[in-house]
Formats: sequence, C-alpha cells, structure tokens
Amino acid sequence: MTTPTQTAVHPVDEVPPPSQLAAFGLQHVLAMYAGAVAVPLIVGGAMKLSPADLAYLITADLLVCGIATLIQCIGFWRFGIRLPIVQGCTFAAVSPMVLIGTTGGGLPAIYGAVIVAGLAMMLLAPVFGKLLRFFPPLVTGTVILIIGLSLLPVAGNWAGGGAGAPDFGEPKNIGLAAFVLVVVLGVQRFAPPALSRIAVLIGIVVGVLVAIPAGFTDFGGVGDADWVGISTPFHFGAPTFHAAAVISMLVVALVTMTETTGDFIAVGELTDRPVEPRMLADGLRADGLSTVLGGVFNTFPYTAFAQNVGLVGMTRVRSRWVVATAGGILVVLGLLPKLGAVVAAIPAPVLGGAGLVMFGTVAASGLRTLTKVDFTGNHNLTVVAVSVAVGMLPVGVPGIYAKFPDWFQTVMDSGISAGCLTALVLNLLFNHLPGQGSSAAAEPVGLPGSRREDAVQKAGE
Repeated sequence: MTTPTQTAVHPVDEVPPPSQLAAFGLQHVLAMYAGAVAVPLIVGGAMKLSPADLAYLITADLLVCGIATLIQCIGFWRFGIRLPIVQGCTFAAVSPMVLIGTTGGGLPAIYGAVIVAGLAMMLLAPVFGKLLRFFPPLVTGTVILIIGLSLLPVAGNWAGGGAGAPDFGEPKNIGLAAFVLVVVLGVQRFAPPALSRIAVLIGIVVGVLVAIPAGFTDFGGVGDADWVGISTPFHFGAPTFHAAAVISMLVVALVTMTETTGDFIAVGELTDRPVEPRMLADGLRADGLSTVLGGVFNTFPYTAFAQNVGLVGMTRVRSRWVVATAGGILVVLGLLPKLGAVVAAIPAPVLGGAGLVMFGTVAASGLRTLTKVDFTGNHNLTVVAVSVAVGMLPVGVPGIYAKFPDWFQTVMDSGISAGCLTALVLNLLFNHLPGQGSSAAAEPVGLPGSRREDAVQKAGE
C-alpha cells in the first residue's frame, strides 16, 4: 500500500516553533518601531498637541499597525497579500497631513481625507494589479535598489544619535552603532544557524545592555506611561471632509500604492514567491482597508514598511507567520503603553547599527535582481542610471522641490516613488514603444513573453 505523498510547504507558509515565532517577531518589531512612531510624533508635534494626545496617537498607531500587519500576512477573502509584510504609517502623507492639520480643519479633516483615500485605494487595487506586467526584472531590480539606498540615510541618522539630537554625530554615538553592527555581523558569521537568524535581535539587545550603563538611554518615561490604553473610534471628533484635503490625500494614495508595489515585489523576490496580479491587488486592497481603519481609529495612512524587507532578506526567515506574530506584538504594545515606552527607550545608535546592514541588504537584493537583465546592445543601463539618479535626488538634496506645487512635492519628495515612476516611464519609452531607430533595441527588452526577456529570466533561474 503506497503512502500518499505530502505536498511540500512553501517557506512562506511554514509555522516555526513558538519560541522562534516570538524571537523572530520581536526582531521585526524592533526593526520598525522607530519608523512606526515617527509619523504620529511629527504630525502631532507640528499641530502642538498635548503630551497626552501625542501618547494617544502613538498607541493608536501601534494598535492599527498590528491589525494591518495581521490582515496583510494572514489575509481573508481578497484582502492581504499573504507574504511577510509589516505595515506602518507612510511618510509620504506627513507633509500634506501637517498642512491639513495646521490650516485646514485639524485632526478631523485629516481623518476624513484618510478615510476617502483608503476607500479609493481599495477601488484602485485591481487596476494596479493589471499593471504588474510593466514590472519586469529591469524595473523591479531598479526599484528594490532605490528602496535600499533611500533607507540608508535613515540608518545614518539613527547612528548619529537621531536627527535633531543635541549630540548628533558625537563619536560615542557612531561608536555604539559600529559596535552593534559588529555584533550583528559576528553573530551572522560565527553563531549556529538558529542564532544567526536572530542576529539583529541579539545585536539590539547587546547594544541596549551596553548603552544603559554608558548613559545612552533613560527609562524614566516607562514609569509615566499608562498600563492600559484603548483607542476608541473618532476620539478627536467626527471626521470632516474638505475638498482640498481629500484631493491631496488621494495623491498620497497613488504614491503609497506605487511604493507598496515595489515593496511587495521585493519581498516576493526574497521569498521565492513571485507576486502575481491577483496577489498585488489583494495586498493593495488590504492597504486601503488598513488606511480606512487608520482614519477611524485616530491614526494615518498605511503602507508596507521597507525597513522589514531588508530583515527578511538578511535573516532568510521567510515565514509570513513570523511577521503575523510581529503584528500581534504590535497590537499588545498598542494596548499596553507601558510596554511601548520600554521599546521606545532603545537608543537611536543601536537601531542605526542594525539598520545599516538591513537596509544595505535591500539594495544588494536589487543588484541581484538586476543580474537577470540583459544590458548588451540595448538601453537598459540608461533606464537604471537615470532612475537611480532621480530617486536619489530628493534623498541627497532634501528640499530640492520646495518651490514646486504641493502635489508635485508629494510625489517627488519620496525617492522611492520618484525612482519607481521614472523606471516605469523609461522602460515604456525604450522597451515598449516601436521604432527605436536601432536594430539592437528594436525588439522590446523586459517585456514579458519576449524572446529576450525569456532568455534573460531562464539564465537567472
């Protein structure tokens, strides 16, 4: 009697033991925490909210971060891409929200615009899903490279002590970041496989243990934080809907969907589960639902967090249930502010040391994807060169678009969206339009189904 063969479980769907789930999940939380709380801090600070209201915004943000991550990883019906994706507030919305909040109706006007934007994202999700064929390895590799490069200044600011810190750039800060980086690399290189997969977590824990006696951190805020905090719908008042606010947030929604598409494709590459049109639409639909929840529960628009893309690539832990566990931890942090205050006390240089290797891993993953592309006798090198240059411009020269209209700044101030749009347009120009005037470029390069694209993809397999 033959034993029925069991279908092998894809690494994305594997469920590690509980101890590993907890350690790997906590590692993802620590990697994204600083970025997660930055948006409510910036927006609330610009609106001069009281400390109590700021604390409320942060706990609400963490709660919805967790719920959004669970929706994205586990999924239900046509919501959720079911990949290891951590959700967090998008920085693309910061400038428009500050403008709306300070001049156009306060938090209720922000939340009204956020709810409309989330509904629009859900409606547009199938349209974006059909655009996936315009993301061949030439475009995806370029976008992943830009994501990694644009995140490196974030890690650099952390390593220096945090942007705006009085002691920014002090040798002690850089030294602590370098120490954490060395610990992470040492664990990766010399520790057993079980420990090397939590190298970032070990690096952060060791860094904090060194930082406490050295006076880098203060846990005084933990005592002031409440034990329990529950975010109730429309805490700051019923949402209001202003045309200008809604329009600006719809522009943000398009930018966010473009960025998220790049993050989804990057994670698909890293986990060996390529993103398909239906998956992309389901993931973007979940983004829209999370954004609506953000408007209802006193927080902001949500997107895939690129910080955690690098962690997936670095640790090679591809299970979506690990990130779902991270979502559960975020929910607990959102309901127990005192625990959130403990995590918030981690010094910026500690995160900077870990961030350097994580974000560099994203950039290196983009280079790996570009190795599948044929650069001989065509314009593909130009596509990559100009896209990276345009994507890095707002990163290297902040404020370069300050004198442009607000909608233009919303799109182009994000290096990820600027580079992604440039790569899409240039790929269409050089590889999709007929009559290039050069026999070498006459056949579209990077088009799914073309002989050259098939050959390139086979060579990369």
